[in-house]
Formats: sequence, C-alpha cells, structure tokens
Amino acid sequence: MGSVKPSYIKNFAMDLLRTYESSFSPDFEQNKLKVSEYTDIKNKTIRNRVAGYISNVMRQRRTRRGEVEIDA
Repeated sequence: MGSVKPSYIKNFAMDLLRTYESSFSPDFEQNKLKVSEYTDIKNKTIRNRVAGYISNVMRQRRTRRGEVEIDA
C-alpha cells in the first residue's frame, strides 16, 4: 500500500491532466519530463510526487477502459 497523497499534489496533477491529458502516460519517467516541461516546479520531490500520481491515475484509467497493459 502506498501513502495518502496531500490534496495539493492531487489538485495540481488533476489540473495538468485536464489541460494536457494526451501528453501523459502510465510511464513515470516520461511524466516526470512532461511535468517539468509544463510547470515551473523547482522542488524535485514535489515534481516526482505529481508525476507519480499522474502515472497512477493513467494506469487506473487504462485498466478501467479494459485496455491490456503491456510491461516493457
């Protein structure tokens, strides 16, 4: 089980997803780069937490839609 994310992480991630949803994927490394590109977050920890939450949301959306997840 993971830790509960603070609401500011969730709110920030959901705002990014509303604006740039097609740019994000379930891959954390790619999301980390996209979060850096789309925001001016200076703190690496906060950026990683936002990117991780986005990855988790995208993974959940993929499984809800019934898409098969392929691990590389």
